[in-house]
Amino acid sequence: MDVLKVLGPEVRPIRERKPPWFKVPPPGGERYRELTRLIRDENLHTVCQEAACPNVGECWERGTATFMILGDTCTRRCGFCNVKTGKPTWNDPLEPARVARTIARMGLRHAVITSVDRDDLPDKGARIWAATIRQVRRQAPGCKIECLTPDFQGQEMPLATVLAERPDVFNHNVEVVPRLYPVARRGSTWQRSLRVLRNAKSMGAGEVVTKSGLMVGLGETHDEMVAAFSDLREAGVQVLTVGQYLRPSERHLPVVRYWHPDEFKALEGAAYALGFDHIAAGPLVRSSYHADEHVPQDAPGVGPLAQAG
Repeated sequence: MDVLKVLGPEVRPIRERKPPWFKVPPPGGERYRELTRLIRDENLHTVCQEAACPNVGECWERGTATFMILGDTCTRRCGFCNVKTGKPTWNDPLEPARVARTIARMGLRHAVITSVDRDDLPDKGARIWAATIRQVRRQAPGCKIECLTPDFQGQEMPLATVLAERPDVFNHNVEVVPRLYPVARRGSTWQRSLRVLRNAKSMGAGEVVTKSGLMVGLGETHDEMVAAFSDLREAGVQVLTVGQYLRPSERHLPVVRYWHPDEFKALEGAAYALGFDHIAAGPLVRSSYHADEHVPQDAPGVGPLAQAG
């Protein structure tokens, strides 16, 4: 596929260095090292590490992390994502209990759980999703749970299995504007993702907050972003995140443009005007960045490491 043809006839990858607002301290504080050891000892995966998130140092020092279940190998190959792709071999029925035990030890008030796509499994991994939510409720009852799920290939039964456990937040990222799906989200469709979010709102019976996120920097326009926001609001999405795409490696899609912080402010204003409850928009914003601030928190953390904001 001709990437530039899909991105648009007038866009070209940029070669300039990242603007100064992307400079963040490298990870390595005492708390970061402590959580690194804990996650390694429990043989867990985090999207913070697998996706090379620029905020890993800040978030881990806060005592927050995004856990990635169902292994570390994804059955899809999205053009922007740094998670390993291939044929998964994961088979660990004890993973839900270990994730919950780690969340309890970290003392989180708000835990984000995500997963790789598991299109190879009959239930797309929904059984493990449900077991993980139940284990977190049992071992860390004071912790709110945010589920950042794949699209389950549009199948409703896996989605219903997850929503039956009533996570506090259901998040499914659309990632890019509809025009860029053929190059950035091969194996997915814009309408399928909207349907997932719309169904999640319905299945959640008004008890579950719905959330989604997009990236900029791949050639989209301001108007395309606002049109995407409008689609998400019509699907019942309440919380929105918008951040800058950063190329993980030369194998991934190139950055077309770095959006200025003022442009993120304009996107934030346009989104609030559409009626979203909460918006986080900025160059370093990621779906799980300060996720505990996106919904009301009314329960204290638990466990010896409880220092989460």
